[in-house]
Amino acid sequence: MSEFDVLVIGRNCLDYIAGVDKFPGEDQKVPLHVRHMEGGGQGGTASCCIARLEGRVALVGNVGNDAEGRICLKRLKDSGIDTAFIRIVEEARTPVAYVFVTTATGHRTIIYEQNTLPRLEFGSRLKNLVRRASVGLLDPEATHLGLQLRQLGGHRFKIVYDCERWRDGIEDMMGAADFFIPSSDFLNSARLGLGKRPLAEKIFKLDAQINGRLIVTHGDRGAYYIHDQKLYQVAPPEVHVVDTTGTGDNFHGAFALALARGTDFIRCVKLAVAVASLSCREYGGREGIPHLSEALSVAERLVSQTV
Repeated sequence: MSEFDVLVIGRNCLDYIAGVDKFPGEDQKVPLHVRHMEGGGQGGTASCCIARLEGRVALVGNVGNDAEGRICLKRLKDSGIDTAFIRIVEEARTPVAYVFVTTATGHRTIIYEQNTLPRLEFGSRLKNLVRRASVGLLDPEATHLGLQLRQLGGHRFKIVYDCERWRDGIEDMMGAADFFIPSSDFLNSARLGLGKRPLAEKIFKLDAQINGRLIVTHGDRGAYYIHDQKLYQVAPPEVHVVDTTGTGDNFHGAFALALARGTDFIRCVKLAVAVASLSCREYGGREGIPHLSEALSVAERLVSQTV
């Protein structure tokens, strides 16, 4: 039995969240209705989701030795994450993101700081952790590690990849990942060359380019996947949407945990859709994450239907 259900490798940052009537245009100003601060980053939020769902998780990543980094570490610890595998980098800066949430819809506009922390390394500590987990969840900042993790972990170690946008190494990840999970926005990447084809055609075209299974998240449409050469959709449950920040991270975290626990593929997708949707009920990517019992109850009511 693995010591951890999921090994998460990726980004930590600090989110400053502002609730506004609408995102202002240039040279305009709007009143602030909500002010919130929360730990962020795909890897960090996905780890908190796994912990909330009663999973055993190890998080590998970096923060700077600064006030923002200390807040990130505290938020992780408050969520039940063991931060022993987080490297605190001296004289380095923890990235921040400014998130503007439209209060009427819960949709958000993000202005993020590019990461200047050292690149995550394929060292002895990471190699040891791979042997102690059954599933690895890699966010975009771990893209370059895909092939090495595939070779080390073999078929025993399942790789789930959170694909945000095209970046160096992504073609290798298309071959290395067991589950390649982009948002629908990725299908519009110029590097894919899918043009203005219908959504279904784009999904089938991308599916032909990857080695593992493809799942495409699509905001308030839920998620799409291919089974027996047919395209299926799992539509989300109805929830009161406050803030969509972190929904993708929570989708990936819930999916990876369900996979680690031996759940069949379709139920993994349904649980991920349920958790991502329910997490929209509070500001920030973490406060709204449901407990396991609620997530399972909602997931059981979701329907997978052909498109």
